[in-house]
Amino acid sequence: MAKCEEGYLCEVCGGDVEAITDSDLYLRYVIGELDPEVLHTTRERHVRCNPVLAQFITDDSFQPPVVVEGTFDKRLLDPQYVRARETLVNRGLQRLREVEGSETAIIDYPLPEVLAARR
Repeated sequence: MAKCEEGYLCEVCGGDVEAITDSDLYLRYVIGELDPEVLHTTRERHVRCNPVLAQFITDDSFQPPVVVEGTFDKRLLDPQYVRARETLVNRGLQRLREVEGSETAIIDYPLPEVLAARR
């Protein structure tokens, strides 16, 4: 198979990241953690293959929830930080659902506050 036909392969598990809503790369981009200038050069991962980020997804459709043991376990972090992080990451996931299959330009994918900060 030609490289361009392989799709986006996860750098952790090697599997195909089939949907934008499964993409750690695009989730981080949408929430402002990945600069658009490096979007095309950054390796892809499934959201679940980045458990430190995935643990903040509390959306009912994201089952089973991800639990991290050890230093980065959200249960060990400041509750106010955890609430803010969960809100941001879940809004990002919702935004990916909105743009999936739409005509939205990739530069307009990020959350409004991310777009405003970049302008």
